Amino acid sequence: MSDPALRITGLDAHYGAAQALFGLDLEVPRGSVTVLLGRNGAGKSTTLKAIMGLVDVSAGRIETAGQDITRWPPYRVNRIGVGYVPEERRVFAGLSVDENLLVGTRAAAAGQTWSAERIFDLFPPLAGMRDRLAGQLSGGEQQMLTIARTLLGNPDIILLDEPSEGLAPVIVQQIAATVKTLSGEGLTVLLSEQNVRFATHVADRAAVIERGRVLVAGPMAAIAEDERVRDAYLTP
Repeated sequence: MSDPALRITGLDAHYGAAQALFGLDLEVPRGSVTVLLGRNGAGKSTTLKAIMGLVDVSAGRIETAGQDITRWPPYRVNRIGVGYVPEERRVFAGLSVDENLLVGTRAAAAGQTWSAERIFDLFPPLAGMRDRLAGQLSGGEQQMLTIARTLLGNPDIILLDEPSEGLAPVIVQQIAATVKTLSGEGLTVLLSEQNVRFATHVADRAAVIERGRVLVAGPMAAIAEDERVRDAYLTP
């Protein structure tokens, strides 16, 4: 078995004096779609932010590509092939679609071939909006743009924070199809999600987080069918 794309061991993370993760352990298999499930405040988004160096880590270890990246600044994490799509989307509202994509473009390593042309094949609605300001796009269009901008950095691993939240069903379906396409391209995808139906549709594996700890991890289908887990940790 190959080494996982991401390995997290004993991770403690904080927002100032408030601790959010408590000895969290997680492995993300290479080439998989792995979803972090749990209620609001469970620690899903914090886990992604800790990987990206966006929150304070006081203990534990984060490894990828044979390197310990714990406490690396975000630009270094990105340079070794980790892309991040935040929950808030964070497009550059005053720049056009094309300009937003240009900001995210990074020279491809061997075997990585994302280009503007492929991006517009993946997200056809963006192709007709290339000159439109990002601030004028709908929420779903901004989500597409943020994923597209991240892909143009040619990552090996992509972190998606609540990708289906607040989107119309037709856009959620398109985002789900995108995640499957990325997996088919060999990317490793780690996403946080509350929508169990969406997660079941896209993910190979799942980890249920509660109060900053992974309680159970395994195949997505098995976790979705476990009534005890679903009722205790995944329902509002």
